Amino acid sequence: MNSDRVRGILLGLACGDALGRPVEFSSASTIAAEYGQLDEMVGHGTWNQPAGTITDDTEQALCIARSLVEKQAFDPADVASRFVDWYDSDPFDIGRMTMKSLSRLKHGDDWNEAGQHIWETSPEGQNAGNGSVMRCPPLAIPYATDRERLVTVSRQSSQITHADPRCTYGCAILNHTLAGLLENTDTPLRDALNYVDPEAPDELTGALSPLARNDSPERLETSGYVIHSLQTALHDGLRATDAEEAIVTAVNRGGDTDTIGAITGAIAGARFGASQIPDRWLAAIDDVDELEALAMKLERAEE
Repeated sequence: MNSDRVRGILLGLACGDALGRPVEFSSASTIAAEYGQLDEMVGHGTWNQPAGTITDDTEQALCIARSLVEKQAFDPADVASRFVDWYDSDPFDIGRMTMKSLSRLKHGDDWNEAGQHIWETSPEGQNAGNGSVMRCPPLAIPYATDRERLVTVSRQSSQITHADPRCTYGCAILNHTLAGLLENTDTPLRDALNYVDPEAPDELTGALSPLARNDSPERLETSGYVIHSLQTALHDGLRATDAEEAIVTAVNRGGDTDTIGAITGAIAGARFGASQIPDRWLAAIDDVDELEALAMKLERAEE
């Protein structure tokens, strides 16, 4: 496995998250009017944080990565406990479904009950957010060569807060794609869809299948809906000619910029490696050293 690409997954995720944070919820036209093209880490904006500040996307990915390293395997109960500890730290940014699920976990639900309950009691349109796909990429590293187990743990990691099959299988498809990129396969997304296609929701696979054929949808959406986020991030992450182009393109589309940026960053990092992520971005992010260290430990866990 290529160590540069392994590091690229976590660093790319953090860079996309931090670049998109100050313009989250802004439209593409608003971003263009203020920045021309946003390609530098800037401060303030949405959430009024310093330049390079990560959000819940990277913070939850760190929870998963730390658990994987310390437990030497995926332990969903431990990950859920870490999510609750993070929730108790009063993060400035947290998704609605995640918040509801973690509140139930805090009050006694098991890891596989809280997200299921929130999903079953949420109306369509509020039950399939992107809050689990944004944090799942660390799982692709230690389970890259065990694709069956990777699908299982990816779905379980989503179920903690997002039990909708569009979310659970979305995590599986994303991580299978990342594993293919780590192993330098020719058609990582197509392979991922072929692996899980019989059981995954048709709406999900139908939205992603054109990308596997190198077709571009007429319109790429940037909402927090998991299918929109995956479709746009996979399009930009797999089509760009370098990591910076992928992340900048995704973020400047507007909408849920930190999360779509984070997912795109993980994909671009797996394609191009950490060495191709701009140093000026990495220098702005306080968590880079820990992310690098965790990536290396996760890679050793896979061996």
